[in-house]
Amino acid sequence: MNRTLLVSALIAGAALGSSFAASAQTTSASTTQRDANQEQRIENGLQNGTITTRENAELQHDEAHVDRLQARDMKNGSLSPAEKAQLTAAQNKTGRDITRAETNGINGNPLSASSQRAQADTQRNINQQQRIANGVKDGSLTRHEASSLERGQSHVDTREARAGANGNVSAGEQRRIVRADNRQSARIYDKRHNAQVRG
Repeated sequence: MNRTLLVSALIAGAALGSSFAASAQTTSASTTQRDANQEQRIENGLQNGTITTRENAELQHDEAHVDRLQARDMKNGSLSPAEKAQLTAAQNKTGRDITRAETNGINGNPLSASSQRAQADTQRNINQQQRIANGVKDGSLTRHEASSLERGQSHVDTREARAGANGNVSAGEQRRIVRADNRQSARIYDKRHNAQVRG
């Protein structure tokens, strides 16, 4: 009888543990996917002129904050309810800021060289955030690896925010952003193709 209870308790504990891990993984996957979606909204606004280069810089500052929260929260392997609430609030704020930028009546010139540079940088953000989200979903990235990559993405977003803060992204500033993006891209590739996988 005691042996049966012990086996049942172990099975229930294992099921609960794997359910908790799956829930944490789902949360990580949904938050990283939301990053890619919000970057796509920013890109759409840049392309149609409803988001200016300066507004893009402000939004990239928001994205950098979200990425830093994700890096911190995913580092220990799970999101507590408080961490999840804080991260959701930060992503909701970014979503509202995107909507405000799109609808405030201040328009940019999507054909200007500066906007074209910002568009290229933002498109790269979309691609890299999507690669991180895919790695979390398919298990090729551990949460610790995803945390490290979100920290790297935060650095890239911060560079973009600084570059466009004056309303203009110069060719030199974009070259520095591209170098940072290239380093981040290589890190994403390495971490998705190393021997570590989600357990």
